[in-house]
Amino acid sequence: MAEEKVARIAREIYENVGGEKNVRKVIHCMTRVRMTIVDNSKVNLVGLKAIDGVMGIVEDETLQVVVGPGTVNKVAKKMVDMVGVKLGETFPNSEGLSFEEQALANKAAAKEKYNKPSKLKSVLKSITNIFVPMIPAFVGTGIVAGIAAVLSNLVVAGDLNAATWQQYIDIMNILKNALFAYLTIYVGINAANEFGATPTLGGVIGGVVMLTGMNPENPIKNIFTGQPLSAGQGGMLGVLLAVWLLSIIEKKLHEIVPESVDIIVTPTISLILIGLLEIFLIMPLAGFVSDHLIGGINGILNIGGAFSGFVLGVAFLPMVMLGLHQILGPIHLEMIAKTGQTNLLPILAMAGAGQVGAALAIWAKLRKDRTLVQNIKGALPVGILGVGEPLIYGVTLPMGRPFITACIGGGIGGAIIGFFGNVGAIIGFFGNVGAIATGPSGVALIPLIAHGKWIVYVLGLLGAYIGGFLATYFFGIPKDAKMKADNYGKTVQMETLQPTLRVVTTPAFETSTVYAPMTGTVKDLSEVADEVFSSGMLGKGIAIEPTNGQVNSPVDGIITTVFPTKHAIGVTSDEGVEILIHIGMDTVEMNGEGFESFVKQNERVKKGDLMMRVDLDKIKAAGLSSITPVVVTNSTIYKDISTVAQNKVEKGQVLLTIES
Repeated sequence: MAEEKVARIAREIYENVGGEKNVRKVIHCMTRVRMTIVDNSKVNLVGLKAIDGVMGIVEDETLQVVVGPGTVNKVAKKMVDMVGVKLGETFPNSEGLSFEEQALANKAAAKEKYNKPSKLKSVLKSITNIFVPMIPAFVGTGIVAGIAAVLSNLVVAGDLNAATWQQYIDIMNILKNALFAYLTIYVGINAANEFGATPTLGGVIGGVVMLTGMNPENPIKNIFTGQPLSAGQGGMLGVLLAVWLLSIIEKKLHEIVPESVDIIVTPTISLILIGLLEIFLIMPLAGFVSDHLIGGINGILNIGGAFSGFVLGVAFLPMVMLGLHQILGPIHLEMIAKTGQTNLLPILAMAGAGQVGAALAIWAKLRKDRTLVQNIKGALPVGILGVGEPLIYGVTLPMGRPFITACIGGGIGGAIIGFFGNVGAIIGFFGNVGAIATGPSGVALIPLIAHGKWIVYVLGLLGAYIGGFLATYFFGIPKDAKMKADNYGKTVQMETLQPTLRVVTTPAFETSTVYAPMTGTVKDLSEVADEVFSSGMLGKGIAIEPTNGQVNSPVDGIITTVFPTKHAIGVTSDEGVEILIHIGMDTVEMNGEGFESFVKQNERVKKGDLMMRVDLDKIKAAGLSSITPVVVTNSTIYKDISTVAQNKVEKGQVLLTIES
């Protein structure tokens, strides 16, 4: 890049962030300039995005301006040279600042020091990484479960013949239970991958809450109440907590246990310690809360009316996450046994309807984010049928605020049913709405509503849909999610703004091949927990979850960039394909520890030549993801880039094909 263009980008970045005095420090990684901003209100995001040479913007703890590999180091160096400091040094902004400006600077410095907001983002990002890969299974089994629920409810209601339909219902329930009966195991495996523990050990810890193998004649007791433990106590959050603790114990043991016995000692001690903690503390604690919650639920029901409906509708999904909903089964059955119906189930069913409304609002507000919209499209049908896990774990919960506004929508639906049940009983219009049997909620519950009062139930559903939609649309969309959607898929191509500043040459090939630089599992870029890669901002490509630390050249060509911390490398093929290999997420923070480079910039390589060796265990020990995007950074000049490898790939196998 010409020196004048580097200077122009640096100057225009400063112009659009409020000048040098609004920047506390500048650093950079492989693709983006990272600035600590003093006063965010002075930043012109629209102007930043319009700069020729800027691919996109990411708002995080730092303001990140994506300019791409090979350019970022020059732009960042120019920016600090213009101020007279080195990369990472604090800008001399304090002198000459007004009291208000100094206060803002102090606030920014304090935020940077204590970094409290990032912890919540980190938790939500981990939840996303754990549950989003499960969405296809949620959707498939969820639809099967919804169909089975509708058919089963119709059988119970007497509208279908059991002799004809029951076997088909049983088969569909078997398919459903293949996921939902063992969901804690799947969650344990994914959580272990996310937290850096051994996946199979995570699966074991997830399976512990099922209490398989417990002697029913001498059950394990809840240490708080003395009552037997129930399978499922602790819920998903209990599993996540236990696997997180497992990852800490495992990492510590790997450090102190000799390698010769590590394979025996570490998993054994880890399972014993975490298993005992899970059984004798995490699960009983959830059981303690469960036992005392029954009285609270009965108290709310006794109050009656819209208030009780609202509280129960809001509270149900948090109860599901904690595994506390298990205690409601006996309550439903007792109500049915004594009165012929459970008045509690229709109200609690509103929680799932609130999730549906929230998802529709997210779709409407963030419709430009095609990846998110695809997830919502898959999860909505099963959510309407009363299976809420895909919407909860794949859409609303990872985003944070939409989960809360969805619960509010559920409360509104519950209030409607509670109102008609309480006031209607007094005036003789409608009265209490109940279900004659338990089962999935949503639309699938309509055939089970007793005494023809399904109209009130449908009104509750509509209220929850509308309430969840409005609460989420106006109050539940996170700022960063909106920005990601608005900039989804934007790249460096700026011909529409500055058509004379970019020359695009025609590739001299019809089809080119990029080979796998690493051995591992193939992942879609949308699964990468970094929007610069997942949105396609840097170009098209694929990601690899490596199982081996060797990184080989994917093409014959020239090494164009080796980042100083060695966590990323750029190579351009002899045919002009520009490839970025970014090893792990946020691995720049490791400062090169665990990375060994065998090539230098401008060095020629052949396909299969060893470029880098990475210690994957050190990446996991640092609590970071090792997922490695392989991106064609000049992909916009090609007609098509398609993925050849599926599932597993060995280094040297065909990974991508490129058509010009």
